[in-house]
Amino acid sequence: MAKAKTAYVCNECGSEHSKWQGQCTDCGAWNSLSEIALSSAKTATTLRRSGYAGDATMPRVLSLVDVAQSIDERTSIGIGELDRVLGGGLVAGSVVLIGGDPGIGKSTLLLQMLGALGQRLNGLYVTGEESLAQVATRAQRLGLPLAPLRALAETCVERILDQATAHKPHVLIIDSIQTIWTEQLTAAPGSVSQVRESAAKLTRFAKESGVSVFLVGHVTKEGGIAGPRVLEHMVDAVLYFEGESGSRFRVLRAFKNRFGAVNELGVFAMSEKGLREVPNPSAIFLSAHAGPTPGSAIMVTREGTRPLLVEVQALVDQSPLANPRRVALGLEQNRLAMLLAVLHRHGGAAVYDQDVFVNVVGGIRVQETAADLPILFAILSSFRDRPLPDKLVAFGEVGLSGEIRPVPNGEERLKEAATHGFLKAVVPKANVQKKTRIGEMEIVGVERLSDALGAIL
Repeated sequence: MAKAKTAYVCNECGSEHSKWQGQCTDCGAWNSLSEIALSSAKTATTLRRSGYAGDATMPRVLSLVDVAQSIDERTSIGIGELDRVLGGGLVAGSVVLIGGDPGIGKSTLLLQMLGALGQRLNGLYVTGEESLAQVATRAQRLGLPLAPLRALAETCVERILDQATAHKPHVLIIDSIQTIWTEQLTAAPGSVSQVRESAAKLTRFAKESGVSVFLVGHVTKEGGIAGPRVLEHMVDAVLYFEGESGSRFRVLRAFKNRFGAVNELGVFAMSEKGLREVPNPSAIFLSAHAGPTPGSAIMVTREGTRPLLVEVQALVDQSPLANPRRVALGLEQNRLAMLLAVLHRHGGAAVYDQDVFVNVVGGIRVQETAADLPILFAILSSFRDRPLPDKLVAFGEVGLSGEIRPVPNGEERLKEAATHGFLKAVVPKANVQKKTRIGEMEIVGVERLSDALGAIL
């Protein structure tokens, strides 16, 4: 018997190597190579897809004008936050990968999605980790109609595709991709080769049949999706389900989306009846203080296409250590150190002997520079033990020379703040339009950090 050919694939970047080595030469990751079995290229098998759009035909060159005219519209799921993260709804033939910690609510959300689609679109829920009785029990607990819900307990991808071809679903859910295996490989389910080949078969089926496929993925200790990195390159969208331990709120974030905005955010609340949409997510990120509190500032950040009001808290305390601590939760650590240097040089506040702790309330992670100005406001408020003026909101990028630089979509941020009843906004002067007021909110444009500090003190 001829010896099976093997190769080694990097779990981080997906590159292949002819032999094992300690470090991947492409991405530099250590101990990331896993052995896979190589199979010879085979002719594409003809799937039984009668009744599906997109039957196998010979490829031909088309004008993009003709292609654009044939693009189908999106199908609304009926769950507004999920539609937002997906870019407006389901796209025929799309493949979506959803990752998150165990018990965060991935299976619950997808089961509720099938329930929301109801009789409009046929769905098939394939479970590889639970029994059909467990799936039915969850559906009853969520109060979903059981009649239109169809489920299959199977882990072999070939048999799954046979059932999908026979039942012709519009939406196919695989829970989870790490449990699926293919008969063409002898590796154990969950291995790099099995996950990659199974995902490739499902992706090929989705593109040829027009079925929308959702894959549930396990996560590693670092929070990334387990398996080969190439898995995220195969799919059309990668969604992460996040949530703080002990909190009932869940955040669904898009890290990759070929059909919509990246970094789009959907907010849910976990209840006894499953996940419930949060129509006003700004309310959960704002703490209900009895009165003005030192070290607290409100900013307007932007996640995807949505402006959000977020509270930034800072605590500045005398440090007993030779090297004071700088701790940032929900913010970039290096940027905090840079902002403290700017505050010392251009704001006249020396905190080099102080411990500085900065936290974004609600567990959200702010990755844009619009948080610079409110962070400095919160730090200075805590350092001097003086609360900021009531109903104050701020945003703006702070440069190394102390200038306040504009941020995108300033007018939308201001309108969001005015809607929530804020009375004063300190923003970059370039973001101030001709109007200096929106409703009852006064807009103060500043060009330098010293001007901004003077506007709040």
